[in-house]
Order: sequence, then C-alpha cells, then structure tokens
Amino acid sequence: MAHTAKDDLAVDVDLGYEQNNIQLRGIIGFAVGLLLLIVITFGLMWALLYVLESYAAESQASKNPMQLSEKDRLPPEPRLQGAPGFGVDGPNGRVNLELTVPQSEYWELEKQWKVLWKEGAKHPETGAVISMPIEKAKEVVLSSGLKAKQGPEAEKLVEKSRRYLTDASAGRVAGGYKK
Repeated sequence: MAHTAKDDLAVDVDLGYEQNNIQLRGIIGFAVGLLLLIVITFGLMWALLYVLESYAAESQASKNPMQLSEKDRLPPEPRLQGAPGFGVDGPNGRVNLELTVPQSEYWELEKQWKVLWKEGAKHPETGAVISMPIEKAKEVVLSSGLKAKQGPEAEKLVEKSRRYLTDASAGRVAGGYKK
C-alpha cells in the first residue's frame, strides 16, 4: 500500500482516549452568525408588521360606499329565534334578543302587553285613543246600557252553547255539558 498524507496522522497510541481537535473559534463563529441571523429576521418581521398595519389602516379608512350596512345584510322579518338580528320592536325601540332563550320573546311582549292593558294607548300624531285600559273599558261598556237577550229563546241558545261532542257518540251528537 502506498502511503499518503492522510495516513500520516498524529496518533498517540499510548493515550487511552482520542484527542478532541474541535476549535473554539468555529463554535463562537457559528453562535455569532446565528445571533446575527436572528436579529436580522426580527428586524424584517418588525418592518413587515409595520407595513401590514399601515395597509390595514388605509384599507379600513376607505370603505366601499356601496357596501351594505350590518342591518341591511340581515334576512327579512320574521327571523329565527336566536339568529342574528332577532328582536322585538317596542315603544322604547328595538330589544335585541339574539343570544337569549326562546321564551325571552314572549316575556318581552308580555311586559309590553301588561303596560298596554294598564295604561292604554293613544295615537302619537292625532292623540286619538287606540286602546284603553281594561278596567276603564269595562266601565264604559257597563255604563252604555248593554242589552242582552232574555226569555226562552236565549235560554235555549245558552243550553246549546254548553253542549259539546263526546266520544260516546263517536262525535255525531253533542252529548256532554260544560259546567
């Protein structure tokens, strides 16, 4: 075999271990290069963030004038309960019921009805009475001299109105009486 330069290594056979020939200069050079690469990447990302924020601010400022508003994009009434735009129109404006339980629509309407039953309502422009409180309506009806039918014909009509269809006659004859 021919001897080459590679075979002429300084190998100390008397040592029980292999010598470490790693130089500290290479490790430090790699660390400095990596640190420099990290700093440059951080600077570039910071510049990119600034550019994207300024672009977003410019595009936000110049909205399309033909773009529909949030209210115009909603589907027409009636809307599903819990869906976007779901609510009840009341005397104090619209009550938003989007993220509430389904019964909340009835509860809100019941509040409005109770106020209407107690206070009544007038037309906002003319001031004419649209509805009056229940107690006042009873007084008006009773004071107007309400006429009721009397006699045997009226009693037959009352008796007939109390009868209802039962299962005993398979629904053919009104046999039961309401009490």
